Amino acid sequence: MAKGSMATLKINRRAADKARAGHLWVYRSDVEGDVEATDALVTVVDGRGAVLGSAIYSTTSQIAARMVSRQGELSRAQYVADVRERVLAAVALRKAVAPLGDGDNAQRLIFAEADGLPGILADRYNDLVVLQLLAQGTAKDDVREAVVAALREALPGALTVWERPDQKIVKLEQLDAPQAGALFSSHDEAPAKTVFTINGLKFAFDAGAGQKTGAFLDQRLNYAAAARAVKASGRTGKALDVCTYQGGFALHLAQVCERVTGVDSSRAALEVADANLAINESLRAETDWIEADAFDLLRAYEAQGEKFDAIVLDPPAFAKSKRASAGALRGYKEMNLRAMKMLEPGGTLVTNSCSHHVSLEEFTAVVGEAASDAGRRVQLLEISAAAPDHPEVLTMAETRYLKCLICRVD
Repeated sequence: MAKGSMATLKINRRAADKARAGHLWVYRSDVEGDVEATDALVTVVDGRGAVLGSAIYSTTSQIAARMVSRQGELSRAQYVADVRERVLAAVALRKAVAPLGDGDNAQRLIFAEADGLPGILADRYNDLVVLQLLAQGTAKDDVREAVVAALREALPGALTVWERPDQKIVKLEQLDAPQAGALFSSHDEAPAKTVFTINGLKFAFDAGAGQKTGAFLDQRLNYAAAARAVKASGRTGKALDVCTYQGGFALHLAQVCERVTGVDSSRAALEVADANLAINESLRAETDWIEADAFDLLRAYEAQGEKFDAIVLDPPAFAKSKRASAGALRGYKEMNLRAMKMLEPGGTLVTNSCSHHVSLEEFTAVVGEAASDAGRRVQLLEISAAAPDHPEVLTMAETRYLKCLICRVD
């Protein structure tokens, strides 16, 4: 034990070197010795007992600790005070780098480690903020109260803060998490639904449905970039959006294309996509939705000789662990190979990976291998990542998860 009552977490040399270099996670395999069963703060030390900082500790997760300070012996009161100040700083950053207006009233407000707030996420959809507390050390009333107080201070006016537990994380972290519900509302009755805008397009949002906190706000700029690239190509006939979810890329392409098909394996997601289509009456494209497995449909389309002027590939993370990365690369290659074979000359391929276990270099290389096997000349026009309201931590590769390549296929 460290001085006082705080538990000490001793880690091996590899993890200590990473922590000194700015990495914020300690994996359970790097913990040395026994640790008291606690969901409180721990002081992290190296093998010689040198203090590396304080962390919130999980008794169940493979990420045993998440660093929250370089100061050891951080009290719970100090930690909660830091949470409040960091929420204020996170919102201020968004106002600077991703301001609302000009067709946008949705943004990520808190992005966990990127804002010094591990285990905390918050997204804003119009006047509704959806909060997730994803770790044993954060799913506590003191953190809830601090986050809500800071959000109310930073975002005056009409606002509802809705907590929405991630049930997978609740089970993994063994959290005593509440059911989804409002923590604060300036309205007489806290709304769970709203309509928000991204790049001038309308999207319906329901805090009680869907996955994660809702829409994929990290793709906001990539949605617009895809539409620009397709329009510039002059090939604006048929477009295919594979793994469309709630229609993000598809609806943006419907601004410039004549016909758009969105594909997803989730009927519920496609129902939301169709509702989103209905509230965007100005879209020019004939748009339809297909419930299907992405690989099965791409194989069938290729066999049928289907051709498209633009194809978007935006699958969920194929690699949930480093061990799964080889299989993920095979999946990315197959998906991109089939898409390239179906693109008309001069067509646009927008291909994405959100697997943080697959690096940009690996993803770009496998897309290149697909181009070689397809016998197509593929020009890389643009490389991008998540929108700036989803910043990366340069000392933590795990936060570099989203890769978007916009290509011309001849």
